[in-house]
Amino acid sequence: MIALLARAPTVAAAMQRPYDNFAAIRLGLALAVIVSHAFSVGTGRVEDEPLHHLTGYTLGEHAVNGFFAISGFLVTMSFDRRGWRAYAEARTLRILPGLVAAVLVVGFLIGGALSRLSYGTYLGSPELWRFLGTTLTQLKSNTSLPGTFETNPFRFPMGTVWTLRYEIFCYLGVLVAGLAGVIRRPQIALALVALLAVALALVEVMGPSSKATETSLRLPLIFAAGAALYVWRDRARVSGLIAAALAVLTVIAAATPLYKPLLFLATAYGVLWFALAPRLSSPVLDFKTDLSYGVYLYGWPIQQGLQQLAPGISAAALVAASLVATLVVAALSWFLIEKPALRLKARRLGRATLKTIEPAAP
Repeated sequence: MIALLARAPTVAAAMQRPYDNFAAIRLGLALAVIVSHAFSVGTGRVEDEPLHHLTGYTLGEHAVNGFFAISGFLVTMSFDRRGWRAYAEARTLRILPGLVAAVLVVGFLIGGALSRLSYGTYLGSPELWRFLGTTLTQLKSNTSLPGTFETNPFRFPMGTVWTLRYEIFCYLGVLVAGLAGVIRRPQIALALVALLAVALALVEVMGPSSKATETSLRLPLIFAAGAALYVWRDRARVSGLIAAALAVLTVIAAATPLYKPLLFLATAYGVLWFALAPRLSSPVLDFKTDLSYGVYLYGWPIQQGLQQLAPGISAAALVAASLVATLVVAALSWFLIEKPALRLKARRLGRATLKTIEPAAP
């Protein structure tokens, strides 16, 4: 086994290949969130999602975990290659234009079209302006729109933006760590991952914790694991054996406090292994168009709209209809908003590659 691991390429060597699977994985994860939400949008019960019973987490939550692992890896690489000023500008230009456009589209177009109120009354409602303000400034996902989705199990129109708070928090963590020189000190990066994993295990030992407490440890842990894999790129190996071993350990630890930390570390390594493994990489999967962020932003409001228009729609029908509609809207977001913003980034920063563009986590 040691000989097999020694023959596996390092992360740094895998990164030198002309293509990888990051873009395809990001799109797949974003689409997985839509599939997952189709089971709960119509019932209001997250536990109706099949994977929740098997692993304790929905397919959408696993997808979010995958996004944070990729984001940790790519965002840390972005800081390392750019420096702090260019890093901050790059992150802003990647996240903000698409978010602002989505909030305005949902607030003024989708909400206005589906509200039971007249459009004039809708525009004059304080609830609309509260939605715009709290969503853009506080990234709240539980703010409703006037006269909209009133008969749906969930009323809020942008149920995924809450993860952006954690994403931005992690961005700031990379900024602080980079300025402090931690990115070039692998031992500290590994210690941070260990600290977060131990903290999560201790929370489990102490008894049932709130979802908010768990999430506040889960997402930073996965992000930090992705970041650490980049920091250790010259020594860490891209190995299917490691991915399989972590998966087996997770299954063995299923009924123990170690289950969640191992699950999240296995997810982080597994996603990045799939993105970088030479035998799995293909130029066909190295997309030049990145629809994942648009899919993430618009999937929920489109599903909410379909649920209002067709109450009682089956999960399968909702998946099919929302996937098609969301991909169309996500393509418009990419070509009209996100891609022009990336061109601006390229002009200001001198270069931009898809490999260093990460979506916000769903």
